[in-house]
Amino acid sequence: MLQFTVPQFIDVEDKIIGPITVRQFLILLASSLLIAVCYKIFDFSAFVTAGLLIFGFSGVLAFLKINGRPFHFFVLNLIQTFRRTRLRIWNNAIAEAYDYIEEEFSEQAGTKTAETTAMPVKHYTASRLAELALTVDTKGVYKGEGKDN
Repeated sequence: MLQFTVPQFIDVEDKIIGPITVRQFLILLASSLLIAVCYKIFDFSAFVTAGLLIFGFSGVLAFLKINGRPFHFFVLNLIQTFRRTRLRIWNNAIAEAYDYIEEEFSEQAGTKTAETTAMPVKHYTASRLAELALTVDTKGVYKGEGKDN
């Protein structure tokens, strides 16, 4: 059987200059180019104002992390959240159409539907549930009262 090496830590970004990653470097490079364009276009007071705003926004975009994720993911998730509808209503017609299609395919294939092949529900007593909880808590060391050790 062939063995392959599995990549580890694929979510860690490559560092290029000290602790700065490629993404951070590109953001800072683009913002410095934008500040240089502002220097050529605006007078001094407008340049300082625009430069500080661009520098602050690019610093936040490059270095700030919220819940361990980069800031631009936070902004994208925030926009996506505000674009969604506030009220979600269950549309039963879609579920009924899906059930109808499923029944049609099962009749054509000659198989039984999930309703006819459903397993009976097992009802456990409280003592059996307590015994299972103890087995899980002890990580399998406890084998149960009725079983041979």
